[in-house]
Amino acid sequence: MAKLNVNIDHVATIRQQRLGKIPSTLRAVKFVEASGADGITIHLREDRRHIQDFDVYSIKKTVKTKLNLEMAVSKDIVSVALKVKPQWVTLVPEKRQELTTEGGLDVYGQREKLKKIVKLFHKNKILVSMFVDPDIKQVKASKDAGADFIEIHTGTYADAVTKKNRDKEFYKIKEAAKNAKFLGLRINAGHGLNYENVSRLRKLDLIEEFSIGHSIISEAVFTGLKTAVKKMIRLVK
Repeated sequence: MAKLNVNIDHVATIRQQRLGKIPSTLRAVKFVEASGADGITIHLREDRRHIQDFDVYSIKKTVKTKLNLEMAVSKDIVSVALKVKPQWVTLVPEKRQELTTEGGLDVYGQREKLKKIVKLFHKNKILVSMFVDPDIKQVKASKDAGADFIEIHTGTYADAVTKKNRDKEFYKIKEAAKNAKFLGLRINAGHGLNYENVSRLRKLDLIEEFSIGHSIISEAVFTGLKTAVKKMIRLVK
């Protein structure tokens, strides 16, 4: 049975519009966990556009399930992660000008650098996931770098307009997941997933955990956070 990890970045996005205290990310954590989610995801971006350092520290103290910290491999973010010690980190690419993460990390092209980072996190008893496109080369490189998980970037699948393109991207995800499982990697998936497109991936029975945020927070505007989370849990499980 797959699990649901809820990304609450956009609760902080709303708060940062006024640079105030509401809505509270800690309150969001409590609502999400009370609704039955299996974990919390937050992304501490280099430009601090939504989640702030104080969010990371306070959420780690508050969370009762588990915390996944998405992060770029930059010195200051690594330093925060080592102090906070989330249950796992997901290493992602990051560009200042992008609205959201646009694709997977090039693990293949920077394996030696990433091997050192993975060893550092493992030394501190933190699991490591690589956020990668559904590309066999990147999956194999993630294993070579010492990762515990991959998180398959599902954005292209989610954005596909035609059935032909959607099917094409689905089979890429399926093959990447099958290869990851063969290599002994644990498999998560996320980006762009919503109430309409997640069920097909869940039926693969290969993905351990789905990380979903934007669609849940968007639905919560109309139905409330608990209802939105519970609705997604039903689809994922």
